[in-house]
Amino acid sequence: MSINYSERIPNNVSLSEDRRLQRALEDWQPKFLQWWNEMGPAGFQTSDTYLRTATSVDAKGWATFGYLKMPDYRWGIFLAEPEPDRRISFGEHKGEPVWREVPGEHRGVLRRLIVTQGDTEPASVEQQQHLGRTCPSLYDLRNLFQVNVEEGRHLWAMVYLLQAYFGRDGREEAEALLARRSGSADNPRILGAFNEPTPDWLSFFMFAHFTDRDGKYQLASLAESGFDPLSRTCRFMLTEEAHHLFVGESGLGRIIARSCQLMKKHGTDNIGEYGGIDLSIIQRYLNFHYSVSLDLFGSELSTNAANYFSTGLKGRFKETHRDDDHQLSNASYRVLRPQQGNIVESDEPALTSLNENLRDAYIADCARALVRWNKIVDDSGINLALKLPHRGFHRAIGEFSGSSITPDGQIISESEWRQQESEWLPTQADREFVASLMRPVTEPGKFATWIAPPARGINHQPIDLAYVTNIPAN
Repeated sequence: MSINYSERIPNNVSLSEDRRLQRALEDWQPKFLQWWNEMGPAGFQTSDTYLRTATSVDAKGWATFGYLKMPDYRWGIFLAEPEPDRRISFGEHKGEPVWREVPGEHRGVLRRLIVTQGDTEPASVEQQQHLGRTCPSLYDLRNLFQVNVEEGRHLWAMVYLLQAYFGRDGREEAEALLARRSGSADNPRILGAFNEPTPDWLSFFMFAHFTDRDGKYQLASLAESGFDPLSRTCRFMLTEEAHHLFVGESGLGRIIARSCQLMKKHGTDNIGEYGGIDLSIIQRYLNFHYSVSLDLFGSELSTNAANYFSTGLKGRFKETHRDDDHQLSNASYRVLRPQQGNIVESDEPALTSLNENLRDAYIADCARALVRWNKIVDDSGINLALKLPHRGFHRAIGEFSGSSITPDGQIISESEWRQQESEWLPTQADREFVASLMRPVTEPGKFATWIAPPARGINHQPIDLAYVTNIPAN
């Protein structure tokens, strides 16, 4: 199948001038579309959706709105505009010109970084495949599909790097990205959080807020890379990632607002019979998704992270805005760990503590969202506050793995933890109740009982716009 590169795949990487890359993409694109039709939003491939499409990286082109069917979405390949005379800003190569081609000595490590990031993109589409059938509104259905097609575009972005710079190895990795499946026992996705199910919309909003926020910090760190094509690719991806975070944070805020309305109206914390989600259930879901997302940053002490930094492949969040030497040869960083029944802190080499440095930035970002959500609760006159659990709670990776730590940061015995687990993490009853609320609402301007309407529509459109049409009957 021949592809019109200016029409079918909007790009600013001169695809029409690279015959080898054209052939590779011509071979990969039909396989991507087959994956999309099999694993993309189930039942909605022929629906018309009001989507935003990037057609260029400038202000006029990166957000073009209109109705289209998702399989017809123009998955483009874009790199942010190059910075003149850009230099590597950290590590052993600090001050040297950035690499326009893959440095041979770092080829394997760089490919692994790209593959790991790329694997998260189709994984989240697979996790969210069936959510459309239980949408709380057409507004939310459209936002889900916008996130899905952009995750697909981010997959294209990573596959472009693999196909353009890694030859046969890159082509094989691109094939493997379509072969793995979220939650598969035989061929799962690389990172654990991307094998967890997303069975309901509360889980989806939690995922978009907490897990996609990890993506923001990983992309921002890769955007500092001395490999310039990766840096420019990630810088443009971050413009789209911001919408995913908006969907998560605003969606959860609307659920919280609706719960508070029902609590005030009926004078009770238990609002399930009135079609709302108790704040206690929201807290348990928050505890789960936050703790799983913390694991995505890896172990507190990591020689791999140190090597990525020292070799100039992956920097810190906002690396160029930091006021140290950007090499960290003799610097230290505070790290927490459980030790003899207490949680202690120690100064560790900053180079091997880079994962913890990034996790700290993420935690501070999540805490800011909690302030905004708790203002909704406080403005409702309800004496309750949602909280982030301790960083050691429910961890499966790193220093806290295997420790029984409460949300308040107390180390207890495993048996005590198990006795109280149902107070801290979603129970089967919680999940069944939330699932019982997941009934589709597809009339324009109408919303499910458990979520408040948004403050405004999309792209200056009214809230009651038919954001998705040609919806199949359930």
